[in-house]
Amino acid sequence: MQQLDSNVSRPQPRANTGSALLNWLEDFSTFLLHVERRFDPWIRPTFDLLLRDHVARWTTALINAQRPNEGLKIAEEKLLPGEEEFLDSIISSFEKQMKGLWKPGGFERGGNTKTQGIVRGQYIVHDNLPSQFQHGIYAKGQTFPAWVRFSGPGPYITPDIDDVGFMSISIKLMDVPGPKLMDEEKFTLDMFGVSTPTFVTPDVKANAQLQKWSVKNAQIFYFLNFLHPHVFDMIMQALWVKTQSSPFEAPYFSCVPYLLGEGQAMQYSVWPKTKKRTPIPRLPFRPPDDYLRSAMVASLAEGDVEFDIRMQLQTDPHLMPIENNAVLWPEKLSPRVSVATLRLPKQKFNSPAQIAFSKQLSYNPWHTIAEHRPLGNQSRARRRMYLTLSTLRHSMNEIPHYEPTGNEVFD
Repeated sequence: MQQLDSNVSRPQPRANTGSALLNWLEDFSTFLLHVERRFDPWIRPTFDLLLRDHVARWTTALINAQRPNEGLKIAEEKLLPGEEEFLDSIISSFEKQMKGLWKPGGFERGGNTKTQGIVRGQYIVHDNLPSQFQHGIYAKGQTFPAWVRFSGPGPYITPDIDDVGFMSISIKLMDVPGPKLMDEEKFTLDMFGVSTPTFVTPDVKANAQLQKWSVKNAQIFYFLNFLHPHVFDMIMQALWVKTQSSPFEAPYFSCVPYLLGEGQAMQYSVWPKTKKRTPIPRLPFRPPDDYLRSAMVASLAEGDVEFDIRMQLQTDPHLMPIENNAVLWPEKLSPRVSVATLRLPKQKFNSPAQIAFSKQLSYNPWHTIAEHRPLGNQSRARRRMYLTLSTLRHSMNEIPHYEPTGNEVFD
Protein backbone atom coordinates (compact mmCIF):
# COMPACT_ATOMS: atom_id res chain seq x y z
CA MET A 1 0.00 0.00 0.00
CA GLN A 2 1.22 3.51 -0.79
CA GLN A 3 2.34 5.28 2.37
CA LEU A 4 0.47 8.51 3.04
CA ASP A 5 2.48 11.40 4.43
CA SER A 6 0.65 11.28 7.74
CA ASN A 7 3.57 12.68 9.75
CA VAL A 8 2.59 16.22 8.67
CA SER A 9 1.47 18.62 11.41
CA ARG A 10 -2.18 19.52 11.63
CA PRO A 11 -4.37 21.20 14.30
CA GLN A 12 -5.48 19.19 17.30
CA PRO A 13 -9.08 17.97 16.95
CA ARG A 14 -11.68 19.75 19.04
CA ALA A 15 -13.18 18.09 22.10
CA ASN A 16 -16.15 15.79 21.53
CA THR A 17 -17.38 14.96 25.03
CA GLY A 18 -21.08 15.16 24.17
CA SER A 19 -21.41 18.25 26.38
CA ALA A 20 -21.16 21.76 24.91
CA LEU A 21 -19.91 23.09 28.25
CA LEU A 22 -17.20 20.44 28.66
CA ASN A 23 -16.16 20.90 25.03
CA TRP A 24 -15.80 24.65 25.56
CA LEU A 25 -13.80 24.17 28.77
CA GLU A 26 -11.40 21.72 27.10
CA ASP A 27 -10.95 23.83 23.98
CA PHE A 28 -10.46 27.01 26.03
CA SER A 29 -7.87 25.33 28.26
CA THR A 30 -6.04 24.19 25.11
CA PHE A 31 -6.12 27.76 23.78
CA LEU A 32 -4.65 29.06 27.05
CA LEU A 33 -1.91 26.43 26.93
CA HIS A 34 -1.00 27.46 23.38
CA VAL A 35 -0.75 31.10 24.47
CA GLU A 36 1.40 30.17 27.48
CA ARG A 37 3.77 28.20 25.26
CA ARG A 38 4.64 31.39 23.33
CA PHE A 39 5.94 33.09 26.50
CA ASP A 40 7.16 30.09 28.48
CA PRO A 41 10.87 30.39 27.49
CA TRP A 42 11.13 33.74 29.27
CA ILE A 43 9.45 32.50 32.46
CA ARG A 44 10.40 28.85 32.85
CA PRO A 45 14.17 29.06 33.52
CA THR A 46 13.66 31.21 36.62
CA PHE A 47 10.76 29.09 37.85
CA ASP A 48 12.76 25.88 37.38
CA LEU A 49 15.76 27.30 39.19
CA LEU A 50 13.89 28.68 42.20
CA LEU A 51 10.74 26.59 42.63
CA ARG A 52 10.41 23.44 40.54
CA ASP A 53 12.32 20.99 42.73
CA HIS A 54 10.71 22.33 45.91
CA VAL A 55 7.20 21.98 44.48
CA ALA A 56 8.07 18.48 43.22
CA ARG A 57 9.17 17.39 46.70
CA TRP A 58 6.04 18.82 48.36
CA THR A 59 3.75 17.26 45.76
CA THR A 60 5.50 13.90 46.03
CA ALA A 61 5.09 14.01 49.81
CA LEU A 62 1.35 14.63 49.40
CA ILE A 63 1.07 11.74 46.93
CA ASN A 64 2.92 9.43 49.30
CA ALA A 65 0.75 10.50 52.23
CA GLN A 66 -2.23 8.98 50.41
CA ARG A 67 -0.48 5.68 49.66
CA PRO A 68 -0.49 2.71 52.05
CA ASN A 69 2.81 0.99 52.73
CA GLU A 70 2.25 -2.52 51.38
CA GLY A 71 5.43 -3.95 52.87
CA LEU A 72 6.91 -5.04 49.55
CA LYS A 73 10.56 -5.95 49.09
CA ILE A 74 13.10 -4.48 46.69
CA ALA A 75 12.08 -5.31 43.09
CA GLU A 76 8.93 -7.07 44.30
CA GLU A 77 5.83 -6.79 42.13
CA LYS A 78 2.18 -7.04 43.15
CA LEU A 79 -0.66 -7.69 40.73
CA LEU A 80 -3.27 -4.96 40.54
CA PRO A 81 -6.82 -6.33 40.77
CA GLY A 82 -8.47 -6.16 37.34
CA GLU A 83 -5.25 -5.59 35.40
CA GLU A 84 -6.38 -7.51 32.32
CA GLU A 85 -9.76 -5.76 32.19
CA PHE A 86 -8.10 -2.35 32.45
CA LEU A 87 -5.67 -3.37 29.73
CA ASP A 88 -8.53 -4.46 27.47
CA SER A 89 -10.11 -1.02 27.98
CA ILE A 90 -6.84 0.79 27.20
CA ILE A 91 -6.33 -1.17 23.98
CA SER A 92 -9.94 -0.63 22.92
CA SER A 93 -9.63 3.14 23.45
CA PHE A 94 -6.36 3.34 21.51
CA GLU A 95 -7.78 1.32 18.62
CA LYS A 96 -10.87 3.51 18.42
CA GLN A 97 -8.83 6.71 18.50
CA MET A 98 -6.23 5.52 15.98
CA LYS A 99 -8.94 4.45 13.52
CA GLY A 100 -10.59 7.84 13.92
CA LEU A 101 -7.37 9.80 13.36
CA TRP A 102 -5.56 7.86 10.64
CA LYS A 103 -6.34 6.31 7.28
CA PRO A 104 -5.01 2.95 6.00
CA GLY A 105 -1.58 3.51 4.52
CA GLY A 106 -0.92 6.41 6.87
CA PHE A 107 -1.48 4.87 10.28
CA GLU A 108 0.65 6.39 13.02
CA ARG A 109 1.40 5.25 16.55
CA GLY A 110 -1.22 5.70 19.25
CA GLY A 111 1.25 7.49 21.53
CA ASN A 112 4.59 9.23 21.05
CA THR A 113 3.13 9.82 17.63
CA LYS A 114 4.96 12.56 15.75
CA THR A 115 8.36 11.43 14.49
CA GLN A 116 10.82 14.29 14.93
CA GLY A 117 13.55 12.07 13.56
CA ILE A 118 15.12 8.64 13.69
CA VAL A 119 18.92 8.70 13.84
CA ARG A 120 21.84 6.31 14.06
CA GLY A 121 23.59 6.02 17.38
CA GLN A 122 26.10 4.13 19.49
CA TYR A 123 25.30 3.00 23.02
CA ILE A 124 28.65 2.85 24.82
CA VAL A 125 28.63 1.05 28.18
CA HIS A 126 31.29 2.36 30.55
CA ASP A 127 34.18 0.18 31.71
CA ASN A 128 34.59 -0.82 35.34
CA LEU A 129 31.16 0.09 36.67
CA PRO A 130 30.51 -0.57 40.37
CA SER A 131 29.68 -4.24 40.90
CA GLN A 132 25.99 -3.67 41.68
CA PHE A 133 25.54 -2.27 38.15
CA GLN A 134 27.38 -5.06 36.32
CA HIS A 135 24.38 -7.02 35.07
CA GLY A 136 22.99 -7.69 31.62
CA ILE A 137 24.29 -5.29 29.00
CA TYR A 138 26.19 -3.44 31.74
CA ALA A 139 28.29 -6.46 32.75
CA LYS A 140 31.28 -5.09 30.84
CA GLY A 141 32.33 -2.16 28.71
CA GLN A 142 30.91 -2.62 25.22
CA THR A 143 29.26 -0.73 22.37
CA PHE A 144 25.95 -1.45 20.67
CA PRO A 145 24.68 0.12 17.44
CA ALA A 146 21.31 1.81 17.88
CA TRP A 147 18.41 3.38 16.07
CA VAL A 148 17.12 6.28 18.18
CA ARG A 149 13.67 7.75 17.53
CA PHE A 150 12.73 11.17 18.92
CA SER A 151 9.03 11.94 18.96
CA GLY A 152 6.27 14.24 20.12
CA PRO A 153 3.60 13.38 22.67
CA GLY A 154 0.68 12.10 20.62
CA PRO A 155 -1.95 10.96 20.01
CA TYR A 156 -2.01 13.86 17.54
CA ILE A 157 0.57 15.28 15.16
CA THR A 158 0.43 19.01 15.80
CA PRO A 159 2.74 21.95 15.11
CA ASP A 160 5.51 21.75 17.71
CA ILE A 161 4.45 24.94 19.48
CA ASP A 162 0.93 23.54 19.94
CA ASP A 163 1.81 20.25 21.60
CA VAL A 164 1.76 19.84 25.37
CA GLY A 165 5.49 20.46 25.77
CA PHE A 166 6.40 16.80 26.13
CA MET A 167 8.93 14.73 24.15
CA SER A 168 10.02 11.11 24.09
CA ILE A 169 13.00 9.01 23.10
CA SER A 170 13.00 5.36 21.97
CA ILE A 171 16.34 3.57 21.76
CA LYS A 172 16.67 0.27 19.92
CA LEU A 173 19.98 -1.43 20.61
CA MET A 174 21.11 -4.08 18.14
CA ASP A 175 23.51 -7.02 18.30
CA VAL A 176 22.45 -7.73 21.88
CA PRO A 177 23.26 -11.38 22.69
CA GLY A 178 21.09 -13.78 24.66
CA PRO A 179 17.46 -14.96 24.55
CA LYS A 180 14.80 -12.22 24.54
CA LEU A 181 11.57 -12.01 26.49
CA MET A 182 9.65 -11.58 23.21
CA ASP A 183 10.66 -13.80 20.34
CA GLU A 184 9.50 -11.48 17.52
CA GLU A 185 12.96 -9.88 17.61
CA LYS A 186 16.13 -11.88 18.25
CA PHE A 187 18.93 -9.33 18.60
CA THR A 188 17.42 -6.08 19.90
CA LEU A 189 16.88 -4.41 23.25
CA ASP A 190 14.51 -1.43 23.47
CA MET A 191 14.66 1.48 25.91
CA PHE A 192 12.21 4.33 26.42
CA GLY A 193 12.19 7.75 28.03
CA VAL A 194 9.89 10.76 28.29
CA SER A 195 10.75 14.31 29.27
CA THR A 196 8.89 14.15 32.60
CA PRO A 197 10.43 12.15 35.49
CA THR A 198 7.06 10.68 36.50
CA PHE A 199 4.55 8.94 34.27
CA VAL A 200 1.28 10.64 33.39
CA THR A 201 -0.72 7.88 35.13
CA PRO A 202 0.15 5.95 38.30
CA ASP A 203 -1.20 2.57 37.11
CA VAL A 204 -3.28 0.81 34.45
CA LYS A 205 -6.56 1.61 36.21
CA ALA A 206 -5.85 5.31 35.89
CA ASN A 207 -4.46 4.82 32.39
CA ALA A 208 -7.75 3.28 31.30
CA GLN A 209 -9.52 6.41 32.60
CA LEU A 210 -7.11 8.69 30.74
CA GLN A 211 -7.57 6.88 27.44
CA LYS A 212 -11.36 7.15 27.64
CA TRP A 213 -11.03 10.93 27.92
CA SER A 214 -8.38 10.94 25.21
CA VAL A 215 -10.80 9.36 22.74
CA LYS A 216 -13.01 12.41 23.41
CA ASN A 217 -10.02 14.77 22.85
CA ALA A 218 -10.59 16.03 26.40
CA GLN A 219 -7.62 14.83 28.44
CA ILE A 220 -7.90 17.69 30.93
CA PHE A 221 -10.92 15.95 32.50
CA TYR A 222 -8.80 12.94 33.40
CA PHE A 223 -6.92 15.21 35.80
CA LEU A 224 -9.82 17.45 36.84
CA ASN A 225 -13.01 15.57 37.66
CA PHE A 226 -15.06 14.88 40.77
CA LEU A 227 -15.03 11.06 40.67
CA HIS A 228 -11.34 10.23 40.11
CA PRO A 229 -9.26 13.44 40.30
CA HIS A 230 -5.53 13.33 39.58
CA VAL A 231 -4.57 16.87 40.55
CA PHE A 232 -1.20 15.97 42.07
CA ASP A 233 -0.28 13.95 38.98
CA MET A 234 -1.20 16.97 36.86
CA ILE A 235 1.08 19.18 38.96
CA MET A 236 4.00 16.77 38.54
CA GLN A 237 3.51 16.72 34.77
CA ALA A 238 3.16 20.51 34.60
CA LEU A 239 6.47 21.01 36.40
CA TRP A 240 8.36 19.50 33.45
CA VAL A 241 6.24 20.05 30.34
CA LYS A 242 7.28 23.29 28.65
CA THR A 243 8.15 24.90 25.35
CA GLN A 244 10.99 22.68 24.17
CA SER A 245 13.98 24.01 22.23
CA SER A 246 15.33 20.75 20.75
CA PRO A 247 14.93 17.01 21.33
CA PHE A 248 18.68 17.00 21.95
CA GLU A 249 18.45 19.51 24.81
CA ALA A 250 16.08 17.79 27.27
CA PRO A 251 16.55 14.91 29.72
CA TYR A 252 14.41 11.79 29.38
CA PHE A 253 13.25 9.42 32.12
CA SER A 254 12.14 5.79 32.02
CA CYS A 255 9.46 6.55 34.69
CA VAL A 256 8.89 2.81 35.11
CA PRO A 257 11.35 0.38 36.74
CA TYR A 258 13.28 -2.54 35.31
CA LEU A 259 15.27 -5.39 36.76
CA LEU A 260 19.01 -5.01 37.04
CA GLY A 261 19.96 -8.61 37.56
CA GLU A 262 18.01 -10.72 40.03
CA GLY A 263 16.36 -9.02 43.02
CA GLN A 264 17.41 -5.49 42.09
CA ALA A 265 15.30 -2.76 40.44
CA MET A 266 16.31 0.43 38.72
CA GLN A 267 15.09 3.34 36.63
CA TYR A 268 17.25 4.94 33.95
CA SER A 269 17.44 8.42 32.47
CA VAL A 270 19.05 10.07 29.45
CA TRP A 271 20.74 13.44 29.96
CA PRO A 272 22.06 15.78 27.24
CA LYS A 273 25.72 16.61 27.68
CA THR A 274 25.32 19.98 25.99
CA LYS A 275 24.20 23.11 27.84
CA LYS A 276 23.23 24.70 24.52
CA ARG A 277 19.71 26.04 24.08
CA THR A 278 18.62 26.53 20.50
CA PRO A 279 16.64 29.75 20.01
CA ILE A 280 13.02 29.07 19.05
CA PRO A 281 12.29 31.01 15.86
CA ARG A 282 9.84 33.93 15.83
CA LEU A 283 8.53 33.69 19.41
CA PRO A 284 6.19 35.03 20.71
CA PHE A 285 4.77 34.74 17.20
CA ARG A 286 4.23 31.37 15.56
CA PRO A 287 7.40 29.30 14.92
CA PRO A 288 7.64 26.89 11.96
CA ASP A 289 5.50 23.79 12.50
CA ASP A 290 8.51 21.46 12.72
CA TYR A 291 11.11 23.65 14.38
CA LEU A 292 12.19 20.81 16.72
CA ARG A 293 13.21 18.65 13.76
CA SER A 294 15.05 21.61 12.23
CA ALA A 295 17.01 22.01 15.47
CA MET A 296 18.00 18.34 15.30
CA VAL A 297 19.07 18.70 11.67
CA ALA A 298 21.24 21.72 12.48
CA SER A 299 22.91 20.04 15.47
CA LEU A 300 23.83 16.85 13.63
CA ALA A 301 25.08 18.86 10.65
CA GLU A 302 27.56 20.58 12.99
CA GLY A 303 28.88 17.49 14.77
CA ASP A 304 28.19 14.64 17.18
CA VAL A 305 25.55 14.81 19.91
CA GLU A 306 26.00 12.91 23.18
CA PHE A 307 23.78 11.92 26.08
CA ASP A 308 24.75 10.56 29.49
CA ILE A 309 22.84 7.41 30.55
CA ARG A 310 22.24 7.37 34.30
CA MET A 311 20.80 4.65 36.47
CA GLN A 312 18.99 4.96 39.79
CA LEU A 313 18.74 1.87 42.02
CA GLN A 314 15.65 1.22 44.11
CA THR A 315 16.63 1.42 47.80
CA ASP A 316 13.23 1.99 49.47
CA PRO A 317 10.31 -0.16 48.22
CA HIS A 318 7.67 2.28 49.48
CA LEU A 319 9.14 5.68 48.57
CA MET A 320 10.48 4.27 45.30
CA PRO A 321 7.51 2.12 44.26
CA ILE A 322 7.33 -0.48 41.50
CA GLU A 323 3.57 -0.44 40.94
CA ASN A 324 2.93 3.36 41.09
CA ASN A 325 4.73 5.24 38.32
CA ALA A 326 3.50 8.71 39.27
CA VAL A 327 5.83 8.81 42.31
CA LEU A 328 9.18 10.53 41.83
CA TRP A 329 12.05 8.39 43.07
CA PRO A 330 14.06 10.75 45.33
CA GLU A 331 17.72 11.22 44.50
CA LYS A 332 18.33 11.76 48.21
CA LEU A 333 17.66 8.05 48.72
CA SER A 334 19.47 6.90 45.59
CA PRO A 335 21.57 9.18 43.35
CA ARG A 336 21.62 8.71 39.59
CA VAL A 337 24.88 7.08 38.47
CA SER A 338 26.40 7.43 34.99
CA VAL A 339 26.63 4.01 33.31
CA ALA A 340 26.82 4.64 29.55
CA THR A 341 27.02 7.23 26.77
CA LEU A 342 24.59 7.51 23.88
CA ARG A 343 26.47 9.03 20.96
CA LEU A 344 24.70 10.28 17.84
CA PRO A 345 27.40 10.84 15.21
CA LYS A 346 27.24 13.69 12.73
CA GLN A 347 24.74 12.67 10.04
CA LYS A 348 21.88 13.56 7.74
CA PHE A 349 18.63 11.89 8.72
CA ASN A 350 15.66 13.90 7.48
CA SER A 351 15.06 12.24 4.13
CA PRO A 352 11.48 11.04 3.51
CA ALA A 353 12.80 7.47 3.24
CA GLN A 354 14.39 7.58 6.68
CA ILE A 355 11.32 9.16 8.27
CA ALA A 356 9.20 6.42 6.64
CA PHE A 357 11.61 3.80 8.02
CA SER A 358 10.46 4.67 11.53
CA LYS A 359 7.00 3.30 10.65
CA GLN A 360 8.49 -0.11 9.99
CA LEU A 361 9.96 -0.41 13.46
CA SER A 362 8.21 -1.69 16.56
CA TYR A 363 9.53 -0.61 19.94
CA ASN A 364 8.47 -2.68 22.94
CA PRO A 365 10.07 -2.73 26.43
CA TRP A 366 9.77 -6.52 26.33
CA HIS A 367 12.29 -6.59 23.49
CA THR A 368 14.93 -7.21 26.14
CA ILE A 369 16.79 -9.84 28.12
CA ALA A 370 15.72 -11.38 31.43
CA GLU A 371 18.27 -9.34 33.41
CA HIS A 372 16.38 -6.17 32.43
CA ARG A 373 12.77 -7.40 32.60
CA PRO A 374 10.24 -4.56 32.86
CA LEU A 375 8.53 -4.30 36.26
CA GLY A 376 5.13 -3.10 37.44
CA ASN A 377 1.57 -3.18 36.17
CA GLN A 378 2.03 -0.57 33.43
CA SER A 379 5.06 -2.42 32.11
CA ARG A 380 3.19 -5.71 32.21
CA ALA A 381 0.42 -4.03 30.22
CA ARG A 382 2.83 -2.62 27.66
CA ARG A 383 3.77 -6.09 26.45
CA ARG A 384 0.36 -6.89 24.98
CA MET A 385 -0.69 -3.28 24.36
CA TYR A 386 2.36 -2.34 22.30
CA LEU A 387 2.27 -5.60 20.37
CA THR A 388 -1.45 -5.28 19.58
CA LEU A 389 -1.23 -1.66 18.49
CA SER A 390 1.94 -2.24 16.48
CA THR A 391 0.28 -5.16 14.71
CA LEU A 392 -2.73 -2.96 13.93
CA ARG A 393 -0.52 -0.18 12.55
CA HIS A 394 1.48 -2.52 10.35
CA SER A 395 -1.67 -4.23 9.13
CA MET A 396 -3.34 -0.94 8.23
CA ASN A 397 -0.20 0.19 6.40
CA GLU A 398 0.31 -3.24 4.78
CA ILE A 399 3.94 -3.39 5.86
CA PRO A 400 5.52 -6.29 7.74
CA HIS A 401 7.22 -6.10 11.10
CA TYR A 402 10.94 -5.41 10.59
CA GLU A 403 13.86 -6.08 12.89
CA PRO A 404 16.68 -3.69 11.98
CA THR A 405 20.36 -4.60 11.78
CA GLY A 406 21.92 -1.13 11.77
CA ASN A 407 23.12 -1.60 8.20
CA GLU A 408 20.14 0.16 6.66
CA VAL A 409 20.96 2.81 4.02
CA PHE A 410 18.65 5.60 2.82
CA ASP A 411 18.75 8.10 -0.01
